[in-house]
Amino acid sequence: MTWIIPYQFCIIIIIVIKNIVQKDAEFDVNYNDTVTSENQTIYAFNHTISRNKTEGVRVSVDLLSNKSESPILFVVRQKQAVLSFQVPLILRGLYQRKYPYYDVGRTLCQPPTRAASETQYFFVDVSTLSSQGANYQLRVSRVESFTLQTNKKFSFTASPSQPQYFKYVFQDGVDTVIVKVNSDMAFPCSVMSIQDIQCPVYDLDNNVAFIGMYQTMTKKGAITVQRKDFPSNSFYVVVVVKTEDEACGGPLRFYPLTPDELIDAGNRSKALDVMVSTAINLEAYVMGMLFCLGIFFSFYLLTLLCVCLERRRNVFLNPADMSPAETVCVSTGKTPASPNEYGSFADNGSTMSSEAITDSATSTDNNYGYMERSLESVARSRQESLSSIEEDDYDTLDDIHSDKNIVRTKKFLYVADLARKDKRVLSKKYQIYFWNIATIAVFYALPVVQLVITYQTVVNVTGNQDICYYNFLCAHPLGALSAFNNILSNLGYVMLGLLFLLIVLKRDLAQNRALERHDVNALECGIPKHFGLFYAMGTALMMEGLLSACYHVCPNYTNFQFDTSFMYMIAGLCMLKLYQKRHPDINASAYTAYACLAAVIFFSVLGVVFGRDNTAFWIVFSVIHILATLLLSTQLYYMGRWRLNAGILRRIVYVIYTDCIRQCSGPMYIDRMVLLVMGNIVNWSLAAYGLIQKPNDFASYLLAIAICNLLLYFAFYIIMKLRSGERIKCLALVCILFTAVVWGFALYFFFQGLSTWQKTPAESREHNRECILLSFFDDHDIWHFLSSIAMFGSFLVLLTMDDDLDTVQRDKIYVF
Repeated sequence: MTWIIPYQFCIIIIIVIKNIVQKDAEFDVNYNDTVTSENQTIYAFNHTISRNKTEGVRVSVDLLSNKSESPILFVVRQKQAVLSFQVPLILRGLYQRKYPYYDVGRTLCQPPTRAASETQYFFVDVSTLSSQGANYQLRVSRVESFTLQTNKKFSFTASPSQPQYFKYVFQDGVDTVIVKVNSDMAFPCSVMSIQDIQCPVYDLDNNVAFIGMYQTMTKKGAITVQRKDFPSNSFYVVVVVKTEDEACGGPLRFYPLTPDELIDAGNRSKALDVMVSTAINLEAYVMGMLFCLGIFFSFYLLTLLCVCLERRRNVFLNPADMSPAETVCVSTGKTPASPNEYGSFADNGSTMSSEAITDSATSTDNNYGYMERSLESVARSRQESLSSIEEDDYDTLDDIHSDKNIVRTKKFLYVADLARKDKRVLSKKYQIYFWNIATIAVFYALPVVQLVITYQTVVNVTGNQDICYYNFLCAHPLGALSAFNNILSNLGYVMLGLLFLLIVLKRDLAQNRALERHDVNALECGIPKHFGLFYAMGTALMMEGLLSACYHVCPNYTNFQFDTSFMYMIAGLCMLKLYQKRHPDINASAYTAYACLAAVIFFSVLGVVFGRDNTAFWIVFSVIHILATLLLSTQLYYMGRWRLNAGILRRIVYVIYTDCIRQCSGPMYIDRMVLLVMGNIVNWSLAAYGLIQKPNDFASYLLAIAICNLLLYFAFYIIMKLRSGERIKCLALVCILFTAVVWGFALYFFFQGLSTWQKTPAESREHNRECILLSFFDDHDIWHFLSSIAMFGSFLVLLTMDDDLDTVQRDKIYVF
């Protein structure tokens, strides 16, 4: 016969059979005992708690015999919570690797009480399924300084099996605090967490990320906590040491671990200290915003003052009182220098080198037949160059190729030679720069804004503060934004970009009025004024501010290109503007320019994603960099009069033979050759540096290439301008000196490096520093202030540097 016994009776029988012993226990006493599957021990504790004082209670267990076949289970039963853990405590790391810990310490959560004083009981149940038995030591003690005090440092020690947490209560009148955890030890890696007052408290490596806000840390950690996020006006500060260091950039251990490594894994204790300090109040926010607005509005006031002074000066300088000679273009009175004095302006252009002949021959059907035509027979008078012919008509004339070849290959070029196209056509051509960049800005910015809003939402919902690389020691939240100060400091780019657009608009309107009244200076003198690139530069500066603000909503590895894309745009547009000043007819079209800039941004993204220690990528990029430098150098040297086709190798060999072997003649265009040789040296050196060093920050490396080329071309322009007998007016000189000084200070603050997404979030926080300006702005904010001012000053330099030529005839202004 089969007997069926209900499972309830089985449980009763087991309980009856098992020997249960209950002991009244006391705090701060060591209880050494043995537990087997045959017995179970219950330790009963009681303590008095009060509403106005919170004391922590900590349970510490040490397994004395670690060869037990089964772990010991400890269950702590409280009034409103149950805490259970086993010894040895098994924690898992990467790839599910197991780490046993034989010393375990856990702090009990403290449920709130409404009574002024109350005695609470809790019980520690000890049991095991091991028939051999296991020896252990139990100790229950009170935690000193369980409640943290404002601006008072508290030191403690934590390990993976002995986490620590403390309570903080907001003081009256304090709405925001900063919790700072520091350690002199970089490793082992640890996690700090801010959790609401509730049970259970998630204080182990495998569950600390379940609720609240958390971040990994090595030596520094800081989290800004707002009262509105915690209805109880208090929170727990939890510190957990991780079982492995990969999250903090530490070494990756090989698997499986040896017994010695397992022992070392159990000795991962870390000394830390925690301090809670009050954050800034509303007054500091208001002062920070007023300071930011005041700085940049002062530039508007200064510009308005300059405009008023200029108008007042124009009132006294009545054109009717000026002599006719003062109202028309004047000659510089200079004559072309001798070959020994000025290489590029050496003769009257009646001869051409074999290199020019060789490269330009491909653009004509009669090869060198066009050379039989003299320059006088094809040269246009100045009046003809100012005619109202359209660009398309000019470019479809039968003799246009020969005219271009003869004019552009002269050794002695004036601006009049490269300003032959109709101004109305060129103005429309250069306006395309502005409309294109405006279109790019709209389509680029919309998904960026959407993405960073999503990033910020994820951070706020999950509490994972490793997603964004802030300077946590100076990150002031406002609403949903975690670092409002980093966003506010970008306001300068937008305001100064708008101011530059207004200045350009004023000049544009003045130029149009001068053309309408047929002003001779506007028609015949100075550098041809086309403002499309200036409008594009101002728009790019504004977009740099917007996208930099978007990037700083949540700066990280995946969105760094938002902060640099328009920096490439600005550098490229500045170089194009410098070239356009002396080469208005042959400057690149907007479509070509933006296509090249798009390629640069594309490589920037590839470099960020694939560039780290990827030799193949760096080889490909370096080859492309060098080839692009050579192609651009050839384009600039021959003024576009060359062709990249199947005959290029034959023409190169012919040039080398005729100019280097047969007659060993020097370069025909010495000034251009000097610039291009220096440019190639710089770019080849940068390519070699990238290939050898493989810098982690590829975006900054690419930006450094653009800036180096821009500075080199700008220095060449200034030197050639002075060599040509031109001068720099006082306003332009002041702008140059002011901009150089501001750039110097800006770069100093840029290289402070308060955070870096090239490393892990924990390593990045080692560079965090306190605010240094008004307790609101950090070093990087000051970089934003100064760099926006410096960029604005740089644009003013480009706008005003050739004002001294406004009364000089264009056929007396040198091309270089």
